[in-house]
Amino acid sequence: MDTAAALVGVKPPPFEVLAPPRQAVPLVVASPHSGAHYPAEFVAASRLDPVALRRSEDSFIDEIFGAAPSLGAPLLRALFPRAYIDPNREPYELDPAMFEDTLPGYANTRSPRVAAGLGTIARVVATGRDIYRDKLRLAEALERIQALYQPYHGALRRLIADTRQAFGCCLLIDGHSMPSVGGPMDTDAGRARVDVILGDVHGASCAPIVTDTAERTLRQLGYAVTRNNPYSGGFTTQNYGRPRRGVHALQIEINRALYMDEETITRKDAILGLTRDMAKVMAALGTIDRRLLAAA
Repeated sequence: MDTAAALVGVKPPPFEVLAPPRQAVPLVVASPHSGAHYPAEFVAASRLDPVALRRSEDSFIDEIFGAAPSLGAPLLRALFPRAYIDPNREPYELDPAMFEDTLPGYANTRSPRVAAGLGTIARVVATGRDIYRDKLRLAEALERIQALYQPYHGALRRLIADTRQAFGCCLLIDGHSMPSVGGPMDTDAGRARVDVILGDVHGASCAPIVTDTAERTLRQLGYAVTRNNPYSGGFTTQNYGRPRRGVHALQIEINRALYMDEETITRKDAILGLTRDMAKVMAALGTIDRRLLAAA
C-alpha cells in the first residue's frame, strides 16, 4: 500500500520521544518535519493529492537521525505533517488571506514566511502549489496550534531544560531535508544544491566549535557542505539557540537526492550509509568539551 494513503486518517499523538535508557551526552535531536500522518479531513479539503502534499515533508529524516538514542541522546519527532502545521515557525505566523475570520492582533501577519505562503499554517507546499480549496476558519488554526504545535514545543523545552540541568549545557540538533534544486520561491531557484547546509543563524545560535565540528566531520566523510545559505536556521534554531545560557542549536539540512527519489518519495539504498554517517556526526558533536558549551 502507498505510504501516504496508508497514513491518511490516522490520528497519532502529536509527537514521539525516542529516549535512551540513560542520557549520556548533552545532545537533543529534533525532527519537526518528518511527520506523515495526514488527517482525512485535511486531505479532503486540499486541492492536492496525498503525494503532492508530501512535497513539504522532510521524509525519513527521523530515520536518518535514528541512531541518537543508541548514542545516549533523545530524539523528538513530530508525527503530524508540516503541510498541516509547521512547528518550525512562530506559533501565530498566519496569513489573513487564508481565513474567513479577522485574525487576532497578536498574529504575525507580515513575516517573510507568511508572505511566501509558508507560515505556521502553510498556504502552499514547497513547490508553490496552493494547498486549500477554500478559506479556513480561525478556530481550526487555533485548534491545530493548541493540539499539535504547543505540545511539540512543550516537549522540546522539557528536553532542553532537563539536558541543561544534567550536563550544564545542551546542544540541540534540528534535522531537516531540502530539495536537491532550489524551488521557485527560494533565493537559489533552479540551482543545484550541496549535500548538507549547516544553519547556525550566522554564528548566533551556537558556539563556533559546534558548527566547526559538524562541518569538519561531514567533509571528512566526503560531503559537500556550506553554511547558512540559503538556510541559516528557522524558528527552532533562532528561538532556542542561546549560547551564553549554555544552549546551542544547529540546523542540519540534508539534500534529498542523497537518499530518496524526490518524485515518488521512496528511500534509496544509500539511506543506510547516510544514516551511519549522521550517527558519526552526532557522535562527534557529543564529544565536544562541555566546558566550551557551558553558560558564559
